[in-house]
Amino acid sequence: MTDLAAQTGRVPPISGDTSTPDLAHSWSDGRAVANVLLTGGAWLIALLAAVPLVSVLYMLIVEGGSRLSLELLTDLPPAGFETGGGFGNAIVGTLVMVGIAAAISIPFGVLAAVYLSELGPDARLGRAARFLSKVLTGFPSILAGVFVYAVVVLAMGTYSALAGGIALSLLMLPTVILTAEEAMKMVPRKMKDAALGIGCTQTQMIWKVVLPTALPGIVTGVMLGVARVAGESAPLLFTALFSNYWLSRVSEPTASLSILIFNFSSMPFENQIQLAWAASLVLVLIVLVFNLLSRLLGRPKY
Repeated sequence: MTDLAAQTGRVPPISGDTSTPDLAHSWSDGRAVANVLLTGGAWLIALLAAVPLVSVLYMLIVEGGSRLSLELLTDLPPAGFETGGGFGNAIVGTLVMVGIAAAISIPFGVLAAVYLSELGPDARLGRAARFLSKVLTGFPSILAGVFVYAVVVLAMGTYSALAGGIALSLLMLPTVILTAEEAMKMVPRKMKDAALGIGCTQTQMIWKVVLPTALPGIVTGVMLGVARVAGESAPLLFTALFSNYWLSRVSEPTASLSILIFNFSSMPFENQIQLAWAASLVLVLIVLVFNLLSRLLGRPKY
C-alpha cells in the first residue's frame, strides 16, 4: 500500500473511526459542574474579602480626603482646643525611622541571604538561621518594641528615633532575608557554573553574577519589608514615643503617623479626629506606593 501511494501520489484512506471528539460543554459531565461551582465559589470568596477592604478605603477617602492640603502635610499637630494644624513632623519621623530600619536590615539581610543561598545552604548554621528567620516573620511586633526598650532605650536613657528604627529593623529583617534568598536561588545554576568555569572566584561570582541577576527580587523583598513596618505602632510606643515638634536629631523622641493616629483618634476634639482620618489616608497611600514599587521593580526584565 505504501508503494501504491508513492506511485499514485494519493494517500490511502485510513480505516476505522475518524470522527473528531465532541468537545462541546455538557452539563451532564460531573467535572464541568464541579468546575463551575468551584469557579463561582472562588469569585464569591474574593468579592467577600474585597468588601471590608473597599469599605475601609471608602471611609478613609470620604473622611480624610476632605482635609488633605499642603498645610496638613507641613504644619505641626495642634493643641487640644486649636483648629487647623497638620502632621508634617509625623511624616518626617515615619520616613526617618523607616530609613534607619532599611539601613540596618538591607545589608545584614542581603549578607545573610548570600550565606543561606550560596555559602552554607545545608550547613547547621544556615538551617538554624533560616528557621529563625521564618519564626521572626510571625514575631509579635510589640515584643520587638519591648526588646529594644530594654536594650536600647534604657541604655540611652531616652526614647529616640534611633530606637524606633532598630525596632522596625527587627521586623523588616526576616522579610528581606527570605525574599533575597529565594531571589538568589532563582539564578540559573548554569550562569554560576559558567562564571566559575572562566576563573571567577566564588566572591566574584556572587558579586558579578548572583547579586545583579537577583536584584529585582531583592528590591521586591526590601519594598515589602518597608511596606510592612511603615504602619507599625506597637513597637514605636516603647521606643520612639511621640513628639509635637520637628525632629532635630535621631537621639530624641519623634512623632510617627501610626502613633499620631492612635493618639488623635481617642481625643474628644473634632479637629484631632479629622486629622487622624487624614493621617490614616496618608499612611495607606505610603504603604500603597511601596507595594506598587515592589511590583514594578520586581517585574522580570525580558
